[in-house]
Amino acid sequence: MSDSSPKPATQKRKRVNVRRPDVMALVQAEVEQHYRSSIVEKIRTHGGELTIGNTTVRLAKKFGFCYGVERAIDLAYATRKVFQEQRIFLIGEIIHNPEVNLQLREMGIVSLPWRDMGKDYDDLNAEDVVIVPAFGAPTSFMDKLGEVGCHVIDTTCGDVMKVWRRVRDYAKKEVTSIIHGKADHEETRATASRALGTEKNGHYLVILTLKDADYVCDYILGNGDREDFMAKFGKACSEGFDPELHLERVGVANQTTMLQSETEELQNRIRKAVVTRDGSDEAYHVFDTICGATQERQGALFEMLDNSQKKPMDILLVVGGYNSSNTTHLAEIGQENLPTFFIRNAKCMESLENIIHYDLEQKKEIQSAYTGMLLKDQPIIIGVTAGASCPNNLIESTIIRALELRGISHEQLMEIA
Repeated sequence: MSDSSPKPATQKRKRVNVRRPDVMALVQAEVEQHYRSSIVEKIRTHGGELTIGNTTVRLAKKFGFCYGVERAIDLAYATRKVFQEQRIFLIGEIIHNPEVNLQLREMGIVSLPWRDMGKDYDDLNAEDVVIVPAFGAPTSFMDKLGEVGCHVIDTTCGDVMKVWRRVRDYAKKEVTSIIHGKADHEETRATASRALGTEKNGHYLVILTLKDADYVCDYILGNGDREDFMAKFGKACSEGFDPELHLERVGVANQTTMLQSETEELQNRIRKAVVTRDGSDEAYHVFDTICGATQERQGALFEMLDNSQKKPMDILLVVGGYNSSNTTHLAEIGQENLPTFFIRNAKCMESLENIIHYDLEQKKEIQSAYTGMLLKDQPIIIGVTAGASCPNNLIESTIIRALELRGISHEQLMEIA
C-alpha cells in the first residue's frame, strides 16, 4: 500500500542582498585595513620596479586579488555585519588562501565540510546563514540549503557560472562534458554536478594532464580498452559513464584556473581525434573557459620572463596558498625559466640560506638551501608575483623580508618617494 501522507514542501533558499551602501562602506574600510599595501602601491607608481642599492624588486603587472575574489571577501565581511546575531557558516574555504580564511574564522564564520555533506548540514536551521564560496558548490549542497530554508549568500565567481551555463547546454544537447581540471577541486566538483543537466542524465569526464588527454584521444580513435579506461577514470566521471557511448559527442570546458596553454593544447588534441574518427568536427564542441584574471596573471608572468626589454630576473618568488590552482600554475611557469620559490608568506624566507617553499613534484613543503642569489654583495633582481587569491599585505611582507635579507631596512624602503 502506497503512503498517501502529504510530503513536506521543499523550502527555497533565502537569498539575501547584503551589499547595502551603509554596510559596504564599513566593509571597504575593514578590508582595506586587513589587506591593503602602501608598499605595493609605491612600487606600482615606480612602474612596477624599485631599486635600492644593488637590489631590484620587480613586480608583475597583474598579480594578487582579482575582482571575483574581492567580491567574495566583501560579501563574507558584509554578511558578518548584517547578521550580527546569527550563526554564519561557510562551505569549505572562501578562497584558497590560509590567511584570508583564518581572518573569517576569527570573525566567527564556521567552515562546513565541502567534500561530503554530513551531520553538520543536518544541524542547520532556517535562521542560519550559509556562505557559498567563490568556487561555487555542487547542486546537491545547494539543494540541501533549499530544504533547510536558510539564508544563502552566494559568492560564486561569474566566470565559474559561465562554465556552468556551458556544460548545462552540453547536457541538453546530449554532449558529454570533458572537463580539464582537478577532479577533487571544489570548482571542478561544482561544475561536474552542473554537467549532469537539469534532468540529471548528462555525463562528464574530468582529465588533468595532456597524458590523460592522449589516453582519451586514443580511445576515441578506437584503440582503448573499456575496463582499463574505467580503472583509470572511474572516480573522475559521471555515474553510469560508458566510454563507448559517451565519447561519441564531446564538449570541452575547464576549471577556470588551469594553465591556458595546456588547456588550448588539450582542446586541439581532442578535436583532432574527433576529426580523424569522423572526418569532421560536428561531434566536437569547445568553449574557452579560462577566466580573464588567470590569463592576465599568466600573461604578466610571461612578460616578466621576456628578457628582450629588461635585464633578466635572478630569482622569482610566487606568493600564495599551496592549494591555489592558479598560483600553482604561476610557479610551474616560473620554474621552467629560473630559480622559483612558491611560498605561502614571508615567514617561509627564514634566512639567506634557507627558504621553505612548496615543491610541485613532491607535492609538499620543503626547505631548500639557496645561497647564491640572495648574498648581499651581489647585484640581484628579485621578481615577485602572486595568484588571484593572495592579498597585497602578504606580497608586501614578502618584499620587506626579501629586502631585509639583503640588508635593506623597512625604513629605507619607506623613504623612497
